Amino acid sequence: MMFGRRGRTWVALYDPVGPVAEWPELVWRFVEQAREAGGRAAFYQVRPEALPVYLDAGLRVYKLGECALVDLPGFSLQGKQRANLRHGVSRAQREGLTFEVLAPARVAMHHDELQAISDAWLRDHKTAEKAFSLGAFQRDYVLRQPVAVVRQGERMVAFATLLCTDQKQEASVDLMRQLPDAPRSAMDFLFAQLILHFQALGHQRFNLGMVPLSGMAQHPLAPNGHRLGRLLFNHGENFYNFQGLRAFKEKFDPIWEPRYLASPGGFAPFFILADVAALIAGGLRRVITK
Repeated sequence: MMFGRRGRTWVALYDPVGPVAEWPELVWRFVEQAREAGGRAAFYQVRPEALPVYLDAGLRVYKLGECALVDLPGFSLQGKQRANLRHGVSRAQREGLTFEVLAPARVAMHHDELQAISDAWLRDHKTAEKAFSLGAFQRDYVLRQPVAVVRQGERMVAFATLLCTDQKQEASVDLMRQLPDAPRSAMDFLFAQLILHFQALGHQRFNLGMVPLSGMAQHPLAPNGHRLGRLLFNHGENFYNFQGLRAFKEKFDPIWEPRYLASPGGFAPFFILADVAALIAGGLRRVITK
């Protein structure tokens, strides 16, 4: 189980890793250890099928958003539904963009180029490196992973570090960066080529990541948390471009699967989410300043 600590919050990232039969005991041990230390246990971005494990441990579940999963065996750039994506890929190719996946053994020789892109991206977005559930550009970490790169001619303009295993059940990107002057089609091209790449390798799913506050219930009797989530999703552009992120991922016609926070009830979720935000940003101050 991967977890971080901040203040009284002990928060596990995703569901446990390992045989499902052992999850209940592991979850109980984590909850007990947090309580013995005077803390509160929580589980961040857990999947729907695991919810009974957390409910049996006395926790409550709160929807965080939805994760976009592309079914790789059935994916194709052909057909009317993928016309916009197909045209974007064609435009990228006309603009001279090419795609390559660097094996970990080859990443070191391109580290300086990758670092330059990362630094330019951070400056352009006026932000700092993140942590916990988001990757950061750290040399030893980046060199351990395959890296997909997009070039325009001989110049590298975008990259993404990759998360994949030999089980070939799911692949995803971790760290994504591009130059401020990269062609607008670069990210569409990068993701389309990655999906085709992992499809050819026999992977089953490509994980495009979560869209926070997406898919909240619209029924008049929906919980207050869902109502607030819908409000922020529809009108929260000053804080985060939720709708733009969902629109980008919709291009790939994914399956949307909910993700949850499992935590104690009452006011605990608010404190826990504040601590999670601080873990990701590197402190509460950076939550406000990026």
